[in-house]
Order: sequence, then C-alpha cells, then structure tokens
Amino acid sequence: MQQLETKAPRRPRLGADLAMLAVVGLLLVAALGAGATSLYQQFYGPSAFVVRYLELLSDGQAADALRVPGVAIDRATLEEAGVDAAASEALLRHAALAPLTDIEVVSEKSVDGRTEVTVSYKAADHPGRTTFSVAQDGWVGVMPNWRFTTSPLAVVDLTVRGADQFAVNGFEMDRRQVSEAGIDAAPLDPLPMLVFTPGLYAVTVDTPIASSTGFGILADTPLATTPVDVQAMPTDEFVAVVQKRVEEFLSQCTTQEVLQPTACPFGLEVRNRITSLPQWSISTQPVVTVVPDGGHWRIPPTDAVAHVDVEIQSLFDGSVEDVSEDVPFQVNGTIVILPDGSASIRVGSPGEVSEG
Repeated sequence: MQQLETKAPRRPRLGADLAMLAVVGLLLVAALGAGATSLYQQFYGPSAFVVRYLELLSDGQAADALRVPGVAIDRATLEEAGVDAAASEALLRHAALAPLTDIEVVSEKSVDGRTEVTVSYKAADHPGRTTFSVAQDGWVGVMPNWRFTTSPLAVVDLTVRGADQFAVNGFEMDRRQVSEAGIDAAPLDPLPMLVFTPGLYAVTVDTPIASSTGFGILADTPLATTPVDVQAMPTDEFVAVVQKRVEEFLSQCTTQEVLQPTACPFGLEVRNRITSLPQWSISTQPVVTVVPDGGHWRIPPTDAVAHVDVEIQSLFDGSVEDVSEDVPFQVNGTIVILPDGSASIRVGSPGEVSEG
C-alpha cells in the first residue's frame, strides 16, 4: 500500500513575505518623501528662493534681481520705512555690484505666517550674515511661489568731502547727477542711494584735485540706512597748482609801489615821509599746504618774507635814510571748487588769487 506524503500549509511564510513587502513599501514611501522634501528645500522652498536672489547678485544680474518679487519698492513704502524717498537708484546696476561667495543657509524658521531665512556669505572676502523675511505668494501648479515681505534693498547715505566726482565699486559717479538738487547740490549734502543687500560698497575718489583710499561699507540689513562719510585729500598736483598761483599772486603784489599793497598780506608802516617809491620783492616764498575745509579746501597760515627798499625822510631833522628791510608775513586762504571743476583761490580776504 503506497504511503502519501502531506505538506504543511504555507500561510506563515506568506505572511512573512507580505510583512517584508510592507516594510519595503514603507521604506520606499519614506525615501520618496525624503527626496521630495530635499527637492522642495533645494528648489522650491523659501531658502531656495533667497539663495537664487543671492546668486543673481553674485553673478552681477542686477536687473534680474530687481525683478525678484518683493525687491523693487515704491516711494511711499520707502517713506513708511523711514527711508529717504528721493534715494537714487544709480547703484542698482551690474557695474556697482561686488561678488558674493560661500553662500550658505544658516537657518529657516516660521514667524507669524512668514519665514525668516538667515544666510551667511562672503562679500569680497568680508564675512557677513543677513536674515531675510519671505512669505508664500501663490502657486505654480503644485509648487509655491515666494516673495520678500521686507525688501532686501537698503540705503547708503553718502557724504564725499572735497570732490564732486567719485566711484563706488569702480562705477564712476558725479554728485550733481545723483542728487535730487542737480547742479545746485551742496558739497556736504548727503547723497541717499539705494543698494542691494547684502553687498560690499567701496567708495573711492581719484580726480586731479583730490583722491582717497577705498572706504568700504557692508550693507547687510534690509531697509536700513547707513551713513558713510568720505574725506578726500588734495593731490600733489593740486597742491603744486595752488603753490604756483599763490606765488603769482604775491609777485603781483610786489608790483604795487606803495607801503601797503592793496589786498595783499604784507606791508610796511612808517611815521616819516617817503622820498622814493617803495620797491617790493618776495625773498622767501611760502611753502603752501592745502587741507580740507568742509566741502572745500583752505590754505592754513604759512610763513613768508617780503623785502622792501625805500628812502625815508625824517620829519624831525629832515635826514634821509635808505631802508632795505625784510618784512615777515603769513599767507592763508580759501579754495572753492566751482561747478565747472575749476578752483577759485583766495589769499586772506578779500584778495582773490586766480581761478583755473
């Protein structure tokens, strides 16, 4: 009689297989979820929105950065933020941007229905950190749009002493083209100028009259106003021109055959009568220096020596004496830069030296 072999049911093994498939499915769902989260953060989240804006600045794409939602701002909003509504837009361009590198998201957190994104970076090798405020601005399909709730623009309130022409990050500018007052702009009136944040802005002066080393400001706070005061110094060429003009002026003074040349810084007082016309000369010319004076320049008091030859007759006994005398004096003056770029130089008051 043939004996039949029986097999045990496979339900326990099937259950184990199903459980394993379920675990694999959960792992796949988790991986897909993690991938979707990573994709969202990298390309569609608020941090990605901020990083794209910074990359535009780093690439010098100023026009595209201005088109990022929430960057451009109207005058009324500027006034509400306490920013000068007359601020110039001259620096919102490619030529005035410095590079940004090492851009990294530091943190991202929700605050009152908006998201604060803090980013670190280097602006021309200067480390910085800025927090931006963004909020969702509708959808594109299933992906969110974002916009800045506070514009990342800021204002540099620039005062340049001693020059109307200057450069910011190498971009050359003229006070009278930037100021709302135009050609009537006063030398010490601050120039409010809109800038992108973050950004390093270096101000330099390099003209025949004045120069300065770079003065840098890191604009890292949206809608903040930062005062910048740059003092230019006279160039050697300018001082040489002033020296020459002062010497010419003093030489003109020596042509006056009087004891007190009109509008000149030297003269001789005598109690007796002169019997010959005085002959003046400059025996020691002043060594002129030029120093800042507000928005213009001045010549500080400088020693010099004139020489006079004259015959003097005594009122007491009628005797005549040949006088040959050195007359020490000091030269000072003011220098005003005229709208056409020439200089009006005045020695003391009211003696005008020259213009040119």
